[in-house]
Amino acid sequence: MSDELKTWEVPEASRLDAFLAERLGDGSSRVQVQGWIKEGRCQVGGRAVKKPSHKLKGGEQVQLALPPPPPPPGPLLAEDLPLPLLYQDEHILVVDKPAGMTVHPGAGQREGTLVNALLHHSPHALSSVGGEERPGIVHRLDKDTSGVIVVARSDRAHRELARQFHDREVRKRYLALTEGVPREREGEVDLPLGRHPKDRKRQAVIEDGRPALTRYRVLEDFGGRAYVECRPKSGRTHQIRVHMLALGAPLLADATYGRGRPERFTRDWRVFPPPRRGARGPRRGAPGPPRAPRGAPGVDPPPERGAGGLRGPSAGGLPRGADRPERGR
Repeated sequence: MSDELKTWEVPEASRLDAFLAERLGDGSSRVQVQGWIKEGRCQVGGRAVKKPSHKLKGGEQVQLALPPPPPPPGPLLAEDLPLPLLYQDEHILVVDKPAGMTVHPGAGQREGTLVNALLHHSPHALSSVGGEERPGIVHRLDKDTSGVIVVARSDRAHRELARQFHDREVRKRYLALTEGVPREREGEVDLPLGRHPKDRKRQAVIEDGRPALTRYRVLEDFGGRAYVECRPKSGRTHQIRVHMLALGAPLLADATYGRGRPERFTRDWRVFPPPRRGARGPRRGAPGPPRAPRGAPGVDPPPERGAGGLRGPSAGGLPRGADRPERGR
């Protein structure tokens, strides 16, 4: 297949990459557009331009040679991967997804996902509502999050589970280790979220973003780090990670939103780095680091009527050093 040539007139001053990303409007990321520009696929006024930050003055004609779409992916492979089952019947599977496992295939990853493992375990008993790439998948967890996932084994079960998630009948509880301690021991974060205006792989607090609410409670304070229970009342991408960052307590070892270096922490999620020579250890009887991995959700009974928390950020605004809302474009 040959390249597809697209042409636009520039109405006003703008950056070249930002102008093209806005004009394409088909989900193409700004980073992807920058790659095409660097490959020499763009012309401004009949001259090749390879600088994504090229300043457009307005009135120019811009041409972009879009590469042909990639060929459709082949069929998914069933893989005999570890699949910790908590429950199963003819309608659903309840799986304890380990940290490091992606839920379903995506760009650049066709193997090693939860879906590959499900195809091996139940090749003929998964719902088809999500399409060929997501059989049985009703909801997701981030790759580096461990916890419970409910898988639908029939289309009827899939639709009923989707309804329960949509109507917020499913209560979600996450346990997280944070770098920093929220100012309030218990509260809620009610801040809208959306795609980061400069990094499309990240989410951010956006003034005109989608509503998002997270209730939290500090279970243990280790002095600079904390063990926190989070109960999201909405299901935005990276919601807990961004909301805890907004409180000034990002998740421990979070390579995207955190402060630390993930390689400092061992597989059993120790809270404290190795002690320095001559350093005094924790006092006898002091609580040790919790072994729950970052963001592990569980299933629990509904809270008692009337239970609730103070609002996380005080009336005066967010804590010092917390992320402020980004202005949407």
